[in-house]
Amino acid sequence: MNHNTPLSPRPLSHLSEVHRRVLTTAQLRAHGVPAAEVNEQCRPDGPWQQLLPGVVLLHSGPPTGEERLHAVLMYAARERTAGVPVQPGAEGPHRPTYTETMLTGLAALTLHGFTSAPELPSLKHIDVLVPRMRRLRSTGCARIVRTASLPAAQQVKGVPVAPVPRALADAVAELSDANAVRGLLTEAVRGGHCEPAAVVRELNNAKLLSRPHVVDAVDSLLAEGRAIAEDRLYRMVSEHGLPDPVWNVDLRLPGGPHLGGLDAYWPEQAVAVELDTRAPRQDEDALWSEYARKREHLERLGITVVHITPKKLRDAMEQQAAVVRTALMASADRDPAAYVVVLPR
Repeated sequence: MNHNTPLSPRPLSHLSEVHRRVLTTAQLRAHGVPAAEVNEQCRPDGPWQQLLPGVVLLHSGPPTGEERLHAVLMYAARERTAGVPVQPGAEGPHRPTYTETMLTGLAALTLHGFTSAPELPSLKHIDVLVPRMRRLRSTGCARIVRTASLPAAQQVKGVPVAPVPRALADAVAELSDANAVRGLLTEAVRGGHCEPAAVVRELNNAKLLSRPHVVDAVDSLLAEGRAIAEDRLYRMVSEHGLPDPVWNVDLRLPGGPHLGGLDAYWPEQAVAVELDTRAPRQDEDALWSEYARKREHLERLGITVVHITPKKLRDAMEQQAAVVRTALMASADRDPAAYVVVLPR
């Protein structure tokens, strides 16, 4: 007996339904089905079919969307499990563990619940993310996407899926339709899946911001993200009992230079809130320098500037309200701020 020989044939009853229908040839061998029998069952008019190299569908007829997903993951993960005998109880009763592989692109977005992504059965290709050094090639419905650093997978409907920003970048890389790209990016933010900055960071890492239709979609994405963040800021002030500020103003020194725009300002307390909606692009350092210069200038004038990110507003609104309330209360203990002119923006 060598290391490729199963200790004993195993029944399929311990597997979940989909995994009684889609198995690798190594798994079939562990269940007592030799390669010759697999080949016989997968003949053109046979009851089984080979979906991908080393992956068998144990029925005739078209595979379901779920079967295709698991087939692609099994194909991408099979190199890690080939030649390892399957011991009784080694597999869970419901699903296998897919090592160093996850779904990405449009299939992942569909699983994340994007209504603007196609239904799984209509996808010609299913993108699967693997480490750069894996010896795999795209074939059939499996399209291999390589990365130097795998993100942490999220489990969605029993399969590992790339986080939304990474899945978006991999989907956009394959799309030339401007409306489709804009629809996906807009839904990512409007649907609360992620913040614009995370999306733009992944698009930038993938070197997609040089494509005109992607740039246009990103501009719409950032505008959408700012509008949502502003709405959350209004809600924070209202729902957490903060005094009403003046909204969206410009500050100037009397007869002097423009000091910058602010999203909210409390003149009596000299406290300002600025939404940090910078998106990581090539000019990120320059943008941050501009933010820092404005903040330093205002604080030299005695104005407290509270920077709030859209993510913090979404995930920790109460905490951000407490930060603003503390700044407002502390104003009584500070020296009076310089007089500034407040103008509508």
